[in-house]
Amino acid sequence: PERAAVHESVELAKRAKKRSATGLVNAVLRKLAAHKSTQESSLNLHANPSWLVERWNSGLGPGAAQQICAYNQSVPEAAIHISDTTVQSELANAGIQLTPGRILTSAYRIKSGDITGTAAFREGRVTIQDEGSQLVALMVGKGERILDCCAAPGGKTRVIAEQNPKASIIALELHDHRAQLLRKRVPAENVQVLTADAREFISDTLFDRVLVDAPCSGTGTLAHNPEIKWRLKLEDLADLHARQLAILQSAMRLTAAGGKLVYSTCSLEPEENSDVISEALAADTSFHLVECKTVLESLRVKGELQWNDLESLLSVPYLRTIPGIHPCNGFFVAILEKSSGPQN
Repeated sequence: PERAAVHESVELAKRAKKRSATGLVNAVLRKLAAHKSTQESSLNLHANPSWLVERWNSGLGPGAAQQICAYNQSVPEAAIHISDTTVQSELANAGIQLTPGRILTSAYRIKSGDITGTAAFREGRVTIQDEGSQLVALMVGKGERILDCCAAPGGKTRVIAEQNPKASIIALELHDHRAQLLRKRVPAENVQVLTADAREFISDTLFDRVLVDAPCSGTGTLAHNPEIKWRLKLEDLADLHARQLAILQSAMRLTAAGGKLVYSTCSLEPEENSDVISEALAADTSFHLVECKTVLESLRVKGELQWNDLESLLSVPYLRTIPGIHPCNGFFVAILEKSSGPQN
């Protein structure tokens, strides 16, 4: 009840040895409670920085902006990736109740229980991973030589390795401590983890599948990482764009003729997504875009994608998930293919 919420908040202020603030806490919360019904929508929007809300409203539409803001203020269901389906019975015995994934048949959601307290989680046989993130990894597809340019913490790398058990996979991570964590989380023998800057990485051989999961603003993950929205500034987007473009162009040079490169971010901002792709393609005409719809349809035929409204996942030719509209974080995916012919 509202009166109980006000009372408990006042008591918490006292417990924090801020008795001088109790009057303010009481007055503000009572006023909010009195105006909650008329101000609920406005408060929901203003729990997000106005400059971001204005961008989403302009770029995605008022309805989508409202749904993003509402999702950002929610506690999303936790999605998990299970490497071995036999783990399900083990989790059930540990009191973990699972429900099927809402986007992928291979994903699960936690209905109740603490997954982090299980042996399966501690041993890495179960990982917490957003369904959108798992979908990005599946879109990389099959290859013989695969490069994951910005691999840590390793969730996508692990899915790629499971999908390609006989492939040679190189996973790059800029920071050594994160590379060490990546080695622990992805113990597959066919994955070689290297501490390296993707912008400067050189290889004697090229790759037929490349993933650039670029470092980004993370505006598609605010429900899980709310601190981002108060730290991020508009001017940061230009710096991120320059870094993302440099990583992508380096990855393009490492892609074999006929090979495919998947570029992804967990950002909703065009500067980090379509703008990066447009600039990269203008500079290197040996690549062309592959429509993500083709890959999604293939995943659905294989029984891996169970989301029914395929068109809602698309911003042709890209994939774009929107928090609140889709039950996952916001992701952007572009697929680039290098024209067949002599390797550069």
